[in-house]
Amino acid sequence: MSYTYTYPRPAVTVDCMIFLPQQDSWHLLLIQRDKPPFEGSWALPGGFVEIEEPLPTAAQRELEEETGLSQIPVHQFYTFGQPGRDPRGRNISVVYYAFLNTIPPQAKAGSDARKAAWFDIHHPPALAFDHQQILDLAIEKLNL
Repeated sequence: MSYTYTYPRPAVTVDCMIFLPQQDSWHLLLIQRDKPPFEGSWALPGGFVEIEEPLPTAAQRELEEETGLSQIPVHQFYTFGQPGRDPRGRNISVVYYAFLNTIPPQAKAGSDARKAAWFDIHHPPALAFDHQQILDLAIEKLNL
């Protein structure tokens, strides 16, 4: 069944916050973007949801494509949909998170990421999109 609507529809993305305890602080896995917008900036791993793809599957796919980490069980955190959060258009992001107990195999940039690296959650680099707001809310709500 197909529908055509007369009003614009937003795109849906997923973003992943992967936390790891290191040296008395939590660290977060970030990727350095290789494409516009925010080319060269650091961001949460994530991307667009395929039309027939369940949201958790999209989160795990994007995480693996951009960092090489696979089979990480993720949990839904929050949905971010403020107009203007993405300069490409009206995008709504469903954010997922996971806590790792041990250091996983080295994260490797892939897909549209230049680098993948771990950063202290209290001292991240400048983040693309609204990802600093996402991190700030996670620190508050997850008691990090």
